[in-house]
Amino acid sequence: MTLMPDLGDLLRLQPQFNAGTVVEALRFLGTSEVTWASSPDADHPLRDALPAARITVRELNLPDLNADADHEQFVSFLGQYPQGRERLRAAAGAERTFTQVLTAPLTLPRALSAEVLEAARTYHEAVRTALDEGPGTRWRERRLGALASVLKQTEGVVLVPLDDLPDLLIHLPAARLPDLSGFQPGETSRLRALADRAWQLREEDDPGALVDALDREAGDRVTPKAELDAAEAGVYLAVGNLEGARALLERAAHALTDDMPRSLPGLVLARLGQVRDALGERELALRTYRAVLALSYAPAVTRETAEAGLQEPFGIAP
Repeated sequence: MTLMPDLGDLLRLQPQFNAGTVVEALRFLGTSEVTWASSPDADHPLRDALPAARITVRELNLPDLNADADHEQFVSFLGQYPQGRERLRAAAGAERTFTQVLTAPLTLPRALSAEVLEAARTYHEAVRTALDEGPGTRWRERRLGALASVLKQTEGVVLVPLDDLPDLLIHLPAARLPDLSGFQPGETSRLRALADRAWQLREEDDPGALVDALDREAGDRVTPKAELDAAEAGVYLAVGNLEGARALLERAAHALTDDMPRSLPGLVLARLGQVRDALGERELALRTYRAVLALSYAPAVTRETAEAGLQEPFGIAP
């Protein structure tokens, strides 16, 4: 068994360790199948990238321990008392420290380094100490124990949260980290990083340079041209070019196919509805919002956008 680290939503922030990088690493390892033992988030970036790259995802049948719900209830209880709030602040401080490690420039090989794995161990130990976890409050240990019990019957590559790696290696003596000697991110990783950056346009970004970079690309299976067009439309929208944004989004909408990343239709249509609204095309916008809600799958944020758009026209503040 090989344990592949996952960053969850942070994959969208790392140019050299993103969803495209994970796809390339799996190909480097010679596998076309991965077992999912990571976040249950339906909008996880790899839920798009892996199927689009024709990598089969095997789901695990895990027992429902209510561990997360129990932990949230415990945290809520602590928040009612001064000493409890102090413990929560200490735990939050440990989380911030570890988040700094994960949001600093990170490569996949570095994520597997002794330094990063030790930071994960330190983080969880600090949280346990801060919350004074005892035999009845070791929710993470219960979850990892149950996961390890199921994984003992599993072979091949397993995707797990990066911070779970150190403890899972103890629970699963036969498991190993992937040998990524010689691995370098390639075009799939580069394209994914470009699209991720465009979707999250920042004040320090050069819109013109981003548009030029997006225009030059033809896309691939993980990041198709339709997504690059939609991301570019977001840049146009940010600078107030509504007509340009509409043209790109309509082109992206016409290019959608069933073998593209499953979240892409929702992202394209939700943004197109907003642009049509902003241009005063209310009837077209309403039809576009309804199309989002009619999709068999749409990311939660796009459904919320569509529902809000049906209630009130989207507009851009002057």
